[in-house]
Amino acid sequence: MSSSEAVITVRLVRSFEHRNFKPVVFHGVNLDQAVPDFMQMVRDGIATRAGLPPPFRKYAYDTMKIVHQAHGAKTNELVMSLDDDDKLILRDDQTLRAAGVANETEVAFFRGEDYGLYKANPTSFW
Repeated sequence: MSSSEAVITVRLVRSFEHRNFKPVVFHGVNLDQAVPDFMQMVRDGIATRAGLPPPFRKYAYDTMKIVHQAHGAKTNELVMSLDDDDKLILRDDQTLRAAGVANETEVAFFRGEDYGLYKANPTSFW
């Protein structure tokens, strides 16, 4: 694998309140591609992935946030941290590398509106 390719784990977050998420691993991800291109690649990949329940495949994901970097500290939150949005949410005008994504990074893929509601009132039903 070249330095421009990476293994990225995408955590598909269906519900923050119910802590409902599924991790999906993507191999050979080009770190020099734009964030929207990667999001579309993930959407296309999960639409046909075997073993992934339909609610995860058809959900309207629109936002990505870095959850964990390889060899870094992990958050105590079970789904993802609510802190450092300005640094960790991937912007559409960046490449994955410019956004801070490296080999073995874990990113959450979720609906931005759901995250905003959960962040305003972070309660869990679990």
